[in-house]
Amino acid sequence: MTTTAPTPKTHRTTAATPPPRPRALNYSRTTATTARVLRQLGHDPRTIALLLLIPCVMLFLLRYVFDGSPRVFDSIGASLLGIFPLITMFLVTSIATLRERTSGTLERLLAMPLGKGDLIAGYALAFGTLAIIQSALATGLAVWFLDLDVTGSPWLLLLVALLDALLGTALGLFVSAFASSEFQAVQFMPAVIFPQLLLCGLFTARADMHPALEAISDVLPMSYAVDGMNEVLLHTDMTATFIWDVAIVAGCALLVLTLGAATLKRRTR
Repeated sequence: MTTTAPTPKTHRTTAATPPPRPRALNYSRTTATTARVLRQLGHDPRTIALLLLIPCVMLFLLRYVFDGSPRVFDSIGASLLGIFPLITMFLVTSIATLRERTSGTLERLLAMPLGKGDLIAGYALAFGTLAIIQSALATGLAVWFLDLDVTGSPWLLLLVALLDALLGTALGLFVSAFASSEFQAVQFMPAVIFPQLLLCGLFTARADMHPALEAISDVLPMSYAVDGMNEVLLHTDMTATFIWDVAIVAGCALLVLTLGAATLKRRTR
């Protein structure tokens, strides 16, 4: 009688499946990202100075450029009070975010149980905190020290300036996904910011533009930021037009942040 040796059991090796990525926003993850970004910015005083002081310096220079024509400063100062924060926040946010993309920091963070929404919301809250300080400084300087004559409440000016700064933050986060170097991030400014600056109604009324340009300006968020500032400049109470302008600027900022989360890649190389 012959006996056959038992056949050894083969152990199947299955590849470990990565844990599911979190989808919903989480408060602790978002605030941790916000705190990390704020700590990093705290170690860069030049960036802090650019964010907080440049809009104030620009408004100060503009006031004394039109020293002999204070009404000119009153007519364009409120508009620029919203434009300057948008430009500076766009520039700093796009460069700072791209620096973390190219250094691999974002890739390492996204390898952790951290959702894209948590990351984008954390960055938005961090830069939004600086935007609040920036907007408060610029508005206070323009109204109480540079004698910007506004009919409405200065708090409404602050609201529009803050929303403009948040819009600049959202645009900076979004365009950083399409740049591979800091120089390319700066190159997006002529493509994203300058057309809005020319068509927002700062230099001439949008109704006086060519119909094609007027139609384009109707879909650019900076146009509604300038319109909102002008509503505060001319009316004592909050008008329906002002509410509409503010809602559009806020909606555009939220939309761009959502697009930024959608374009965020887990691998940067």
